[in-house]
Amino acid sequence: MDILHLSYFLEVARQKSFTKASQTLRVSQPSISKVIKTLENELNVTLLERSGREIELTDAGKAIFEQAQHVVLEFQDLASELTEVFNLKRGEITIGLPPMVGSRFFPKVIGLFRQTYPLIQIKLIEVGSKQIEVGIEDGTLDIGVIALPASLDSFEIFSFVNEALQVVLYRDHPLAGNRTLTMSALKEESFVLYKEDFSLYDHILSQCQARGFRPAIACQSSQWDFIVEMVGAKLGIALLPETICKELDPQRFCSIPLIDPVIPWNLAIIRKKNRYLSFAAREWLKFTLNILVQK
Repeated sequence: MDILHLSYFLEVARQKSFTKASQTLRVSQPSISKVIKTLENELNVTLLERSGREIELTDAGKAIFEQAQHVVLEFQDLASELTEVFNLKRGEITIGLPPMVGSRFFPKVIGLFRQTYPLIQIKLIEVGSKQIEVGIEDGTLDIGVIALPASLDSFEIFSFVNEALQVVLYRDHPLAGNRTLTMSALKEESFVLYKEDFSLYDHILSQCQARGFRPAIACQSSQWDFIVEMVGAKLGIALLPETICKELDPQRFCSIPLIDPVIPWNLAIIRKKNRYLSFAAREWLKFTLNILVQK
């Protein structure tokens, strides 16, 4: 028994005629008769009785007719839903975004995507890169955005930002007149730093330790604006990407290239290699990279 058999049976029952069902279905009458006979043999019951020119349902036929209508209708609904999925009309994507990155790069992208695919639901999870990698690995996230390098080789990586961190100081800081700075020159400074779940936290600490010191941490945050304002309040210095530094008020702040070491700020979208990615998630990935790479 299959959906086609049930569909033929339902049409014969509605039309009460093999001839009319044949015309509606555009299938030969012998083919329909063969399908009905096969269905009766499989179920070991008689479904139809011929009464003159019309066909009547037996008791078993009436029972099958009631159930078959629901089965065929549900199958048609499923087929329609799958068609919508294949045509990217609906679906759900769970995306991990670091708060700093999400607010900077993705509102416009997500807005444009929602305009194009209004029935695709996007669920955003705001956590640091470390937790995003865990979510991609265990499957709780479909796609994530992280600061490279990634800790695992099991990710497919799509880079879209490649720049360096700069030292951000308040305008009258004693080091503000330097053209470049080294990490060693910051040894006595207090740092306004990222939270521990950000990969940059570990990277900055390891570079300080490589130069013989552990930085004094004035405070930590996952928000650009808060970090900048803490520097403006003279609580410490910060290491921020060039993108952020370009937007700082030159009357209040100065940003100086860090040259020893150069700490990269490379952003990438990641997904798990060799894991099925939904049609909606694949389209979001393509859509987003087209915008971010062109930017």
